[in-house]
Amino acid sequence: MRIRSHLRTTVLAGLMILAFVAHATAADDVKSLLATIKSVGKEGAGNPAASKAWQALTRLGPDALLPILASFDDDHPITTNWLRAAADAIAERAVKEKKALPTAALEKFLLDTMKSATGRRAAYECLLRVDPTVPARFLPGFLHDRNADLRRDAVATRIDAANVALKKGDKKAAVAALNEALSGACDKDQVDDIAKKLKEQGVAVDLATHFGFIRSWHLIAPFDNPKGQKFAVVYPPEKAVDLQASYKGKGGADCRWLPHTTKDSYGEVDLNKALGKTKGAIAYASAAIVAPADRRVEFRIGCINAIKVFQNGKEIFACEECHHGTEMDQYIIPITLKAGRNEFLLKVCQNEQTEPWAQNWAFQARLCDATGVAVPVTVETKQATKTGGGQ
Repeated sequence: MRIRSHLRTTVLAGLMILAFVAHATAADDVKSLLATIKSVGKEGAGNPAASKAWQALTRLGPDALLPILASFDDDHPITTNWLRAAADAIAERAVKEKKALPTAALEKFLLDTMKSATGRRAAYECLLRVDPTVPARFLPGFLHDRNADLRRDAVATRIDAANVALKKGDKKAAVAALNEALSGACDKDQVDDIAKKLKEQGVAVDLATHFGFIRSWHLIAPFDNPKGQKFAVVYPPEKAVDLQASYKGKGGADCRWLPHTTKDSYGEVDLNKALGKTKGAIAYASAAIVAPADRRVEFRIGCINAIKVFQNGKEIFACEECHHGTEMDQYIIPITLKAGRNEFLLKVCQNEQTEPWAQNWAFQARLCDATGVAVPVTVETKQATKTGGGQ
């Protein structure tokens, strides 16, 4: 009996060791495969090896889901796309083969806002495959989430609630739901829909403030831009912004800084209306922003003309395309606002095309976080007389 007992203990110990070794080997495999995928570079560098690693990773099943999600990196969308596809493939196969997903661990990951935003969205989608109650249980808490997709879905639920209330004739409940939706809405289509519904209920929405558009500027023009060839020329405003100065511009015109505040709902500054229609010309727009603290933000612009952007005298963006279309948030420029005063200078170049569709001379600009939420800043309506340039 003692021999059998000893033998049983030895066998159990052996099995435990084998299980531990198998688990360690699997964990090492996942780690190695993830490292291969995350080594993918730009222009397809490392793709063949990553493709083989991806296939091997998806064969490991649900146990690999959490390590995959933990490897998501919002700053590296190329590798994150590979990993997201792997997570989707594993979850889809598990459902098809009726294998359990680690739902408790996925829910914990989803609720951890310190995790990757895209990883949390992937966890949400995995949970959706097996649990239809997930939206009702989790979306109410994502109205102000830093993941844009989760946030959008949460906003949609509040819009749906408002629509239900409106059908019932409950104006108070509808307005409350719409205001709640608006507090989290970042996408233009959703905000437009909410604003329209609120307007129908007698509630006005300040769209420019909601999105963080800069409405007050100082403008100066016209500087010469024959045949659209002066994009690289450094005119005086690029050297220093002196609001009291005047310069000789296109055709000997007297160029002086003029204060301008746009009333457009989406912050568009129509330079034809503000300065007079001029072809083959360059205008500068200056705005001073006061920030309460150092903060990473995005400077987002829309412009149908060639444009350069300077922050505190340093060029941070340039695009020499003209009349190729425009839209809100056309160009997204990640920057750091320093605590205190920050000066932005825009160089907006109009060419000499005569077609009707090539007459616009305008721009819009806003400050927001990476999700699209307006950041708290103050726009100076009276700027300092002179600030240093960077050229």
